Amino acid sequence: MCDKLWCRGGRSLGEHKSNIRFFTSTWESVASLAGFVVQGSNGEFPFLTSSERLEVVTRVRQALPRDKLLLAGSGCESLALSLLRYAPCLPQGPSPVLCLLPSPTGACKEDFLLPPAATQATVEMTVSMAQVGADAAMVVTPCYYHGRMNSAALIHHYTKVADLSPIPVVLYSVPANTGLDLPVDAVVTLSQHPNIVGIKDSGGDVTRIGLIVHKTRRQDFQVLAGSAGFLLASYAVGAVGGVCALANVLGAQVCQLERLCLTGQWEDAQKLQHRLIEPNTAVTRRFGIPGLKKTMDWFGYYGGPCRAPLRELSADQEEALRLDFTSNGWL
Repeated sequence: MCDKLWCRGGRSLGEHKSNIRFFTSTWESVASLAGFVVQGSNGEFPFLTSSERLEVVTRVRQALPRDKLLLAGSGCESLALSLLRYAPCLPQGPSPVLCLLPSPTGACKEDFLLPPAATQATVEMTVSMAQVGADAAMVVTPCYYHGRMNSAALIHHYTKVADLSPIPVVLYSVPANTGLDLPVDAVVTLSQHPNIVGIKDSGGDVTRIGLIVHKTRRQDFQVLAGSAGFLLASYAVGAVGGVCALANVLGAQVCQLERLCLTGQWEDAQKLQHRLIEPNTAVTRRFGIPGLKKTMDWFGYYGGPCRAPLRELSADQEEALRLDFTSNGWL
């Protein structure tokens, strides 16, 4: 789901709840809709504070029917996300010096208790997400030092998170945003962890998705397509579902595509998939979150503004976005 938290104390959290009620009432007859994902890539989570992220999950849980799953993105990259927890340890004065060097405690004259590393911050966020109502945590790959994020580092990271998480963990590979594909060998190893239940793969490499399905077939592990643009192809190689940005506006159609695939109506599924490709590209790779939010406004939901540095669409971009939907019969 798109993030609606904007201007602290403003109307957007209420609009978030209105969107959920609209989604669930509109799609009530679509049994394929398993639930909602918040704080994923479309949730603008890198631009939200820790407290805002938790408040979004809290509000969504309050509005969401109990029979619908709530997956919450809990991945953390920055040490600062947990810094407030260590406020009592900070040196006093107008300009405290923070020693964040990779050195033993005491190596810096102004040293204080260091905030947790990204793995520990992710653990803490995952636990907090569970406490406010998330049914499972979707954990994106840490990526800032992507040159060192090899299989061993990522296996260690996810194992630590899964060991300490009170809710199931879903791996999240989104190379368009992170510059990093979660390696297949790491996925296979992690699939054996009892608290790691699946992966959302947004890379679009269908051969890779098929290989992950094949190599994890003996585990209780679900492979989910990360985009509606390759949903049919993913089902064809064994994926069991999808987490799709396009479902924010064309949710019933995405669920229909799933139903056609699962019932073997491949010709009809192909026709529908073709009509979803351009709109999906428009709200993901081409225009991203600004495009998705604008489209939500058109479809009667509340999209709202984006957080800086994301910018609103220009008039020409908005016209091109509309064309991608109208030319496929959706507007």
